[in-house]
Amino acid sequence: MPLNVRTGESHDLSRLVDIYNYYVSETHITFDTEPFAVGARTHWFTQFAEEGPYRLFVGEVDDEVIGYACSQPFKPKPGYRSSVETTVYLDPAHTGCSHGKQLYGHLIATLEREEAAHRAYGGIALPNPASIKLHEQLGFVHVASYHEVGFKHGKYWDVNWYEKELS
Repeated sequence: MPLNVRTGESHDLSRLVDIYNYYVSETHITFDTEPFAVGARTHWFTQFAEEGPYRLFVGEVDDEVIGYACSQPFKPKPGYRSSVETTVYLDPAHTGCSHGKQLYGHLIATLEREEAAHRAYGGIALPNPASIKLHEQLGFVHVASYHEVGFKHGKYWDVNWYEKELS
């Protein structure tokens, strides 16, 4: 099934929230602990643009949105503005078939052409060997480990941080 990648649009928000809420409810991949209503994610959506370091791409198979990849501010302070935190989420029915690599790869390739983006960072809640493999395949390198930094589902989780030079 070929993947079509395009810029995220406002009509995608409900589907993006559905995809993300699966990970909120069922996994330790994100440390959000309560599912979101669509209206609560509107502010999150407004940070993305068609140019610049903060981007949102959706992946479609047969005209159905099956995932998204985005880059957001790494930290809120102005001195960090050229660093971005990147992430990718797929509908669980579409994992393991290279769609995540294609979608995340598109985001990274776009950011590499973006003068305002200097470094990309990805945080991976452990264990998650598939995400580690994906980041390493796209040229990210391990730069830090935070031990028991997140708490979810009655347990503490470690997070590894990966970095990629973009400029």
